[in-house]
Amino acid sequence: MSLFRLDASIREDGSTSRALADLVEKHWQETAPDAPVSRRHIGVNPLPSDAWATALAAGATSDTDRTEQQRQALTLASTLIDELDQADAYLFAVPLYNFGPSQHFKTYVDLVTTDPRMAPGTATVTAGKPGVLVTVQGGNYSPGTPKEGWDHATDWMRRILEDVWHIDLRIVSREFTLVGVNPALDAFTDMADQIKGDAEHRAREHGRSLTIQNRAA
Repeated sequence: MSLFRLDASIREDGSTSRALADLVEKHWQETAPDAPVSRRHIGVNPLPSDAWATALAAGATSDTDRTEQQRQALTLASTLIDELDQADAYLFAVPLYNFGPSQHFKTYVDLVTTDPRMAPGTATVTAGKPGVLVTVQGGNYSPGTPKEGWDHATDWMRRILEDVWHIDLRIVSREFTLVGVNPALDAFTDMADQIKGDAEHRAREHGRSLTIQNRAA
């Protein structure tokens, strides 16, 4: 069983999404110690922002008339799909940025959908495979909070991964990651500690369950 891991944080050191994903991966490895892991870090090594538009244009252009840039965009999209196709399970670590999904992850999703193997409405290469989405938010956007509904990323990512790509998805979410960083949130320290502990517990559980889900598929 192989795992594909994608990180979208713009940070390597001090990234809370990366730390949670590390927990998922660690406990997955306990159940599959010899299984390979392939990685792509699109936050640190971003995909070209124009690759999606270029790949779309290439799809509407005959092979003989495609530019070199169009061929490169199609090759990149194909490489991304190969990574998904060759994996048995997935781990996506994508933080909330400015109340929406990471631009790097949005670029990734857009480019992936240009390949016929992942087009909406098709039997995608990811269909039925288990996956974990790790996402973190600096504030708190849960029901009853002043900014309820301001998280415009998590539901969108669920729709893509679960409903469009048909991944058997589990989600690990941690809010209030800016408590201890932003003094205005100091009053929520106890709540943030509880949220952190709960998220780490879910990360360990979902990491172990990735292998179980895959065997049951």
